[in-house]
Amino acid sequence: MRVLMTGGGTAGHVNPAIAIANTIKEYEPDSEIAFVCSHNANDKARDLVPRAGYEKLYTVKICGMKAIYNPANIKTLYYMMTSPREAKKIIREFQPDIIIGTGGYACYPVVAAGVKMGIPTALHESNAIAGKAIRRLCGSVDLVMTNFESTAAELTGAKRAMKVGNPVISTAKKTAAEGHGTSFKGHVLCFGGSLGAEHVNLAVADMLSHIADKYPEVEFIHASGKRDFEHMKEEYAARGLTGKANIRLLDYIYDMDRRMAEADLVISRAGAMTISELALAKKAAILVPSPYVAANHQYKNAKALADADACVLVQEHELTSGRLEAEAVKLLSDESARQRLGENIVSFAEPDANRIIYEEIKKLTGK
Repeated sequence: MRVLMTGGGTAGHVNPAIAIANTIKEYEPDSEIAFVCSHNANDKARDLVPRAGYEKLYTVKICGMKAIYNPANIKTLYYMMTSPREAKKIIREFQPDIIIGTGGYACYPVVAAGVKMGIPTALHESNAIAGKAIRRLCGSVDLVMTNFESTAAELTGAKRAMKVGNPVISTAKKTAAEGHGTSFKGHVLCFGGSLGAEHVNLAVADMLSHIADKYPEVEFIHASGKRDFEHMKEEYAARGLTGKANIRLLDYIYDMDRRMAEADLVISRAGAMTISELALAKKAAILVPSPYVAANHQYKNAKALADADACVLVQEHELTSGRLEAEAVKLLSDESARQRLGENIVSFAEPDANRIIYEEIKKLTGK
């Protein structure tokens, strides 16, 4: 197959696209796969797609709408008119059998152009609340695949919508993740958004300043996001954390499957892809949902898990109270509690998502 993947901005849109591409390659190694992202320098696709081994990455000039009356929206409106022409040029050059969008404003002109050119098109929505691009495109594409049953039901204008779960890049076993040169007996993995999550980052740094010395046998890995990395290095220095043997501050985690596999406890936001990875890896987690996302969907994600005793839910406004530290210490001291959370979160995974998505793509292409 020749497949054109499009989706970008944040890692939450890029990683599902890479996971789908990897799945196609697994079943059909000779497939040709290209990606399209926005022209913005901070689009995560520019970083993640080449690292995943895909050399062909096109760009279109497109950006998201700002707040009402923001002068930058004039440029956005201009790009909305010109980007479909760019997209058609890319499509004519690559000649895809199918175009698959995974959300974000970059996918809109590409998928829309594919529809007009009569090429099979599909979308995948990871979150419970469909994004603007998915909602605008769902009525014209051949198939919308969702992570949640409720999302598929709400896209009433779609020709065809179905729950498939979230595709994941890899699910490494813990035994495969071990033996990379560390002598630590435990691992705690902390991260927010791909760019950064200031309140989470500061709360993690504050927590580590109190507990890292108490758990010298535990390795704490903290991914701050590239936007916040320099600032967090300063915060680490101010708290006396720089150079501690059991703390690693990273800008981004590129081998998330390995890091997730080796973790005994994960502290993170509550994005849909993160939850799918946690569920497939059977991990105990403290989730701090972002309150800055559409329809507060991360809180809904985390609350569903917490109600099933499948995670510990800490809201962002609770971070300054020391609750994050208290919950982390409680779980680090109680292996049975971590095991219980790991067992309970499994029901939120769809282990066959990659295969189901591949089969649906094959049906659309008729190959």
